[in-house]
Amino acid sequence: MADEMDKTARVFVAGSRGLVGSAIARRLQGEQFAHLLTPTRAELDLMDGRAVDAFFAKERPEYIFDAAARVGGIQANNTFRGDFIRENLQIQINLIDAAHRHGATKFLFLGSSCIYPQLAPQPMKEEHLLTGLLEPTNQPYAIAKIAGIEMIDAYRRQYGFKGICLMPTNLYGPGDNYNLETSHVLPALLRKVHEAKLAGAPSVVVWGTGKPRREFLHVDDLADACVFLMRSYDGDKLVNIGVGTDVSIGELARIIVGVVGHAGEIVFDTSKPDGTPRKLLDVTRLHSLGWRARISLEQGIAATYRSYLAGAVHARSA
Repeated sequence: MADEMDKTARVFVAGSRGLVGSAIARRLQGEQFAHLLTPTRAELDLMDGRAVDAFFAKERPEYIFDAAARVGGIQANNTFRGDFIRENLQIQINLIDAAHRHGATKFLFLGSSCIYPQLAPQPMKEEHLLTGLLEPTNQPYAIAKIAGIEMIDAYRRQYGFKGICLMPTNLYGPGDNYNLETSHVLPALLRKVHEAKLAGAPSVVVWGTGKPRREFLHVDDLADACVFLMRSYDGDKLVNIGVGTDVSIGELARIIVGVVGHAGEIVFDTSKPDGTPRKLLDVTRLHSLGWRARISLEQGIAATYRSYLAGAVHARSA
């Protein structure tokens, strides 16, 4: 069993203003952790190694949730390739090394399902890592995340560093990025369909053929899994975090159209890339550790849409 992370522990959530980090922070705040460290980017630049070292020296966090990353969809990954590999490498190197040198009790590293080969067998098992070529559009990001996994493993073997690596599937939920240039498929579709409804547009354009299949996990479920595994898992093996089922992009679009209540037609722009044909995680190891996702896709999208509408109202009134 892991060292117990109780309410008196000093817990650092890196990236606490992002989709994942904010969900983890909400989860821990709900348990009333007395020493929850959630600095903003203005307060702590995670790409500044000296600043990170000074933060660890001063605050002495015991448990670190590394939810900090430069993330985006297909277009962002393919356009800002240098930014994605440089920023993600710098962030995780600074955090992992500082945690080791300042004697942190435990470190949780979040990777991504894109670390697996483009044509990996489905569903993807943790053992499929480094067994084939990566999806070209997000290769720099994936390589940065693989480097983080290897760094955790190397520090564990050389220094006895207690770090665990979790690989979430596609995420969505409150606080998502709805920028059509940089967002992932679900929030991008949610915004597109909402705006088409407001405009009375007869159709909504969806990139690609609609045939690729994706698995979607609500970010609050991920946060729950992270806290659960931080408390209960000390193994050196990767753990996939997902729901174990997937839908096609076309099916996803139809669910979103139903939730938003738009009567228009869905049009697939086949000149745009599809990306990986299928990304479904094998969650056998996760289930064997005692955790399962609880939020259904329809429930999660409905809740996310309500959050999006509330944010849009706030933005207009601000």
